[in-house]
Amino acid sequence: MPILIQHDELRERLAGERLAAERGAEAGTRTVVLDVRWSLAVPDGTEAYLAGHVPGAVYVDLDRELADHDAVGEGRHPLPSEQALTAAMRRWGLRDGDTVVVTDDLGNQSAARAWWLLRHAGLADVRMLDGALAAWRAAGHPLDTGWVSPEPGDATARFGGMPVIDADAAAALPSGGVLLDARAGERYRGEVEPIDPRAGHIPGARSAPSGGSLDASGRFLPADALRERFAALGAVPGVAVGAYCGSGVTAAHAVAALAIAGVDAALYPGSWSQWSREEGRPVATGPET
Repeated sequence: MPILIQHDELRERLAGERLAAERGAEAGTRTVVLDVRWSLAVPDGTEAYLAGHVPGAVYVDLDRELADHDAVGEGRHPLPSEQALTAAMRRWGLRDGDTVVVTDDLGNQSAARAWWLLRHAGLADVRMLDGALAAWRAAGHPLDTGWVSPEPGDATARFGGMPVIDADAAAALPSGGVLLDARAGERYRGEVEPIDPRAGHIPGARSAPSGGSLDASGRFLPADALRERFAALGAVPGVAVGAYCGSGVTAAHAVAALAIAGVDAALYPGSWSQWSREEGRPVATGPET
């Protein structure tokens, strides 16, 4: 299945489905848009969503619906349970067989968390709006305001659709594969650490900031360019590859970029927020060696 959808295709799909509904005709596969507005600086994206979103888009609260903060010792954004994600998916109106499009206002660096989780939950057709809301706006497509409350859906989360690694597997990966750190380079090198208790990176990991997979407009680089980027880091088809970040959010973006490049990669959900809190876990600083 495609990983990305372009703004014109999404606009045409939504318009076609809306027209079919008005005529009482069967539209076929539904397209559901999820708005995952979130950032470290502004974790609650509700205000921005209400001010303008893709018509029909349902707001997704990353902190509350894409993470389980009752889980202890698993980092700042532990994965939700199957039951919790099922309840959220149904609130978003998702049905089995839907095409789901996720977007944000951050070049998909937060929406990728929803992309990854929904793929992990077994949904077959989940895509990111390439260029996210910036591309939608730049094309002059309309935005709606206010809240969207869809009819409840019936989709069920069944985890296992995406590879996952834990801290021990992440520690071992560099010896026989490639472990990528999707945080900013200065955090990887240990020059700054704004949120977690220790600065640095997992020994043997290679720096691959998630923003480096995007062009100046916030779109993913072409597949050939992504393949070249990751090949320079040793991440090529057939090699075991894993990705982590601060708390498992932008690492999902790295997994998506790798998938566009044709490289399968596992996600370490606990990421640095878990690793840096566990006594006895070694920490490396400075540039790659």
